[in-house]
Amino acid sequence: MLSVKIFVFNPFMENTLVVYDDHTREAAIVDCGCLYDTERNELKKFIADNNLVIKYLLNTHLHLDHQFGNAWAAAEYGVLPLAHRNDEKLIDNLPSQAMLFGIPDSVDAQPLGGYIAEGDEITIGSSKLKAIFVPGHSAGSLCFYSASDGILIVGDVLFAGSIGRTDLPGGDFDLLTNGIREKLFTLPLDTKVYPGHGPTTSIDREINSNPFF
Repeated sequence: MLSVKIFVFNPFMENTLVVYDDHTREAAIVDCGCLYDTERNELKKFIADNNLVIKYLLNTHLHLDHQFGNAWAAAEYGVLPLAHRNDEKLIDNLPSQAMLFGIPDSVDAQPLGGYIAEGDEITIGSSKLKAIFVPGHSAGSLCFYSASDGILIVGDVLFAGSIGRTDLPGGDFDLLTNGIREKLFTLPLDTKVYPGHGPTTSIDREINSNPFF
């Protein structure tokens, strides 16, 4: 059985997730956005207090606020980030992008350790997270779905009452909305949805109340 812990980090109020198996204590950090020492210490303390073993460092996409903590986590836990290859080019731009947003701290870019593609499965304890490719917010946006646990991690693809912005490089409104309809809204209605910003929601709620649909 998977549990999900949400941390809200960095000036963009990004949701960093720790997804872990309650029995084996195997875990993944998804979208490690911790930027400051206080945030890193908060994440590290939770992992230590719960005796978690970090097996994966996953990215739904590689916009700067979702990869701020990748270099730190890679060094701390000995795991390299995994993401879709279409977003890899965003890594080299991380330090300059941070400066553009007025973030004075030194932000280190962390190269990927491998790629995740549509249909790939990440095993955490007795559960599997299946990768669903839903581009349109970024060129390489991924969602991670566990059918057995009824959870869907969507990054910035879908929000409670909204969708990811599509005016950034790699954005495509039609591609994004069609992908949500065809790949996410076909999942069980009671699936719990974990976005990259803001509160959790459900497939049922977004089908029936999201103004973009």
